[in-house]
Amino acid sequence: MPSSIHLTGVTLYKPEKCWGGYTLLPASSFSTAKGARLIDMNGHVVHTWPGVFGCYDNKLLPGGHILGTSGPNRGHRHDMYDIIMHDWENHREQCIDSLEELDVEGKRIHTARAHHDFQREGNPVGYYAPGQAPLLHGGMLINSTRNVHRPDLSPVPLADSRLVEVDAEGNEVWAWQLTDHWEELGISETARNAFYRLPGYMPSMGYAKDVYLNNCARLGPNKWYDTGDTRFHPDNIITDSRMLNNSFIIERATGKIVWRIGPDYNTPELRHLRTIIGQHHVHMIPRGLPGEGNILIFDNGGMAGFGDSSPSSFSGAYSACRHFSRVLEINPITLEIVWSYNDLRDYQAATRTQFFSCICSGMQRLPNGNTLICEATSGRLFEVTREGEIVWEYVDPAGFLFRAHRYPYEWAPQGCLPEPSEKAVTPMPNALLTLEGCQPASDVDLDFYTAPGKMETGPTTPAQA
Repeated sequence: MPSSIHLTGVTLYKPEKCWGGYTLLPASSFSTAKGARLIDMNGHVVHTWPGVFGCYDNKLLPGGHILGTSGPNRGHRHDMYDIIMHDWENHREQCIDSLEELDVEGKRIHTARAHHDFQREGNPVGYYAPGQAPLLHGGMLINSTRNVHRPDLSPVPLADSRLVEVDAEGNEVWAWQLTDHWEELGISETARNAFYRLPGYMPSMGYAKDVYLNNCARLGPNKWYDTGDTRFHPDNIITDSRMLNNSFIIERATGKIVWRIGPDYNTPELRHLRTIIGQHHVHMIPRGLPGEGNILIFDNGGMAGFGDSSPSSFSGAYSACRHFSRVLEINPITLEIVWSYNDLRDYQAATRTQFFSCICSGMQRLPNGNTLICEATSGRLFEVTREGEIVWEYVDPAGFLFRAHRYPYEWAPQGCLPEPSEKAVTPMPNALLTLEGCQPASDVDLDFYTAPGKMETGPTTPAQA
């Protein structure tokens, strides 16, 4: 937001148009919070878990159990020490911390090296889906890291994204590594050369970590598989690489990539999508929710990708650029855009909405058909209808939220919280919001102003010589 002062908390709420529930807010390295927070629809903090941080978000389980991390591996980028589960009273019930070994501050430790995303067995996406509750004691899909030496790809070591599946006891039962499938990612020779020259080396860590996966989700039961399309087996995993501008589905049984969009959007099949840049939180809408089976993508914009040299990228790194974000719902069979938010052909109209988060972010399809959108870099959450109307908005005081999820009221332990607050919030017109000692609102001539993007015009006169 361009101003030095802006409102925080719930700034807009239309209860009759929203899907009511508790929203789980993570705390991260960007946040001033001391742990995860649960808020009601009016923004009141109804419960906290001090010391349980986001990895990079938190996930709520029925009964008020929470998944997260105790903190990062110091000196390592995108690297969390563990994944933990705490109960409502904040007692630890599980800790996964033995997927990798790593040198941290001069000591060799066992660690999960988790980053960006994880999913508990029983639910494919980590947010509420009817009839698909995460198991209290079950396996987990984890986005982890492993250092590799790949001189064919990079002159320096790489911190590679590694998807790991563990059982209920934390034992590894399946793994998949990004660089092992480099040839399946659609990376052009020009892009490979640009990455080789500039892989994002960080001398303090001794490796590069610019290309990584930022989410992981199972497909779960879906209509495409039910009609015989094996690419969409419920156990298959969907993920994306923001720096490569591509999203893809991994066949769990073979490890092969069986569905992909990007990084080349100049093909007849994908040209209508326009280039998806730096995307996050790609997932299939779970069964039981409106739009089930379609793919949701937070298309960040910003800068990402490798390719040809250009005026905005002399090196070929961060070769794609756009200064607004979009949310897309895509049919994975036809690749048509089924629904979108801010996908405007008019560049000025799109940028005027100020909807832009160049990193992080995500979205959740709600049972009433609305979509909860997290605009990370402004700390803004908002619920939007299919028609594009914003019916709930919250701005976090920290000014940043990686990703947030809304859950049913009944997922909190019954009897532990008062009756949920659902009081409408109607924002005051911006022109009337003033500070004490500044221009009083009564001095503002509202008739002088027009709606954003419109200009009052009068009779034209010949230009003066």
